[in-house]
Amino acid sequence: MIAITEGEIAFDVPKSGKACKTWYKVYGDLSDTSRTPTVILHGGPGVPHWYVEPMAEIAERYGLPVVIYDQLGCGLSTHLPEKNGDTDFWTVELFIDELHNLLNFFGIHDNYNVLGHSWGGMLAASFAVRKPKGLKKLILSSAPASMPVMIEICNELRKTLPQDIQDTLDKHEAAGTTDSPEYKAACDEFDARFGCRLQPTPELLVRALKSMEDDPTVYHTMNGPSEFHVIGSLKNWSVIDEIHNIEVPTLLLNGRYDEVQDKAMDPFFLKIKQVRWLQFSNSAHLAQLEETDRYLEVISRFLQTEV
Repeated sequence: MIAITEGEIAFDVPKSGKACKTWYKVYGDLSDTSRTPTVILHGGPGVPHWYVEPMAEIAERYGLPVVIYDQLGCGLSTHLPEKNGDTDFWTVELFIDELHNLLNFFGIHDNYNVLGHSWGGMLAASFAVRKPKGLKKLILSSAPASMPVMIEICNELRKTLPQDIQDTLDKHEAAGTTDSPEYKAACDEFDARFGCRLQPTPELLVRALKSMEDDPTVYHTMNGPSEFHVIGSLKNWSVIDEIHNIEVPTLLLNGRYDEVQDKAMDPFFLKIKQVRWLQFSNSAHLAQLEETDRYLEVISRFLQTEV
């Protein structure tokens, strides 16, 4: 059995108006310098760590230490519902600062990998293009290189839904009633095809989504009410012009039925020099839940391969 520890890290955010903390869980021994730890960035923004917990199984199966944490504003970290709608507060820079704070806290800033899923991959890419000291390998899992391209893809996928579902989405978006149960049910239809195809929905995902719904501050401010109705501060986000700055070995992952279709990840494949890409044939957006064993095998092999 590996050691598992939980705790909180003080995170100084002057604009927050109160003391902030980042919750974390460490799997394995970070003091063993022969093993490079992998820091996992969850998606959303604002969908906390529970649904990415299966990724940490590489610590038990392969002896690869893992750090999982909840980003500020969600899960077990400090919540700031009073900052709902504050786009000057909820920025990519804030979450990059939080990641640096975590790396420094554990003393692993000279030797670590980063695995980002969905929004976590967007954050990881934004971090990696800055050529941060100590980053050894990068995994971008179901992560787009551009939000405008992602919106375009999701709207194309939306057209494949039954017409009555499309009509419901259109009606509520036009009326500004995207908080209605009917709109949420229509979004669930999209998620069942391009989010997670498992039925029933895995408990870890249910728990993460319920937590986000209880406090949607970060998701609503940065994204919007749904995956295809993006009206938040990330709507124009893109890292395409900076991708060439990613110099570390990078693994790209997505699912055959993923909302993050190949077109959204192509720029990473075309512009990163040391890059590999694998697609999971039986998965949508959550291969770590839909094809867990295969997912763990793939990421552990990449992390253990000598460059």
